[in-house]
Amino acid sequence: MFVIVVAAVAEHSVKATVQPQTVFAGVPSVKISEGGVERRVDELARTNAANLHCVISEIDGRFYWASRENKELRRHAAGAFVTFTAVDGAGYVRVLQPDMKQAAVLLWPPAEKFDYVEHVLTGLNSVSYYGTRR
Repeated sequence: MFVIVVAAVAEHSVKATVQPQTVFAGVPSVKISEGGVERRVDELARTNAANLHCVISEIDGRFYWASRENKELRRHAAGAFVTFTAVDGAGYVRVLQPDMKQAAVLLWPPAEKFDYVEHVLTGLNSVSYYGTRR
């Protein structure tokens, strides 16, 4: 019995010391708010954008939306993009892989200005942030 308790405590201690690793960090420059019948596009000032940063962390092989209440994410890689989708349906972050940037620009010229989109759902409304990685 003592061995089981010691093993459980040791496992918990190791997990408690695992540090989050930032796998993506970005700063938005455009905010698009939509509510079904209206759409608003705002260019973000650098000072405001810093408060709206996007951060995704990995802890022990699991991904978290650190800038959105540490919501758990699932990672999906396909083509030029990696998409992190919130398991609770709250939104997603799609990141353009750096080595694919030039190819993406050929298909969609605005990709020159953006590295990611963060799409956040609140009820039936949504907000999308377009920005660049830090």
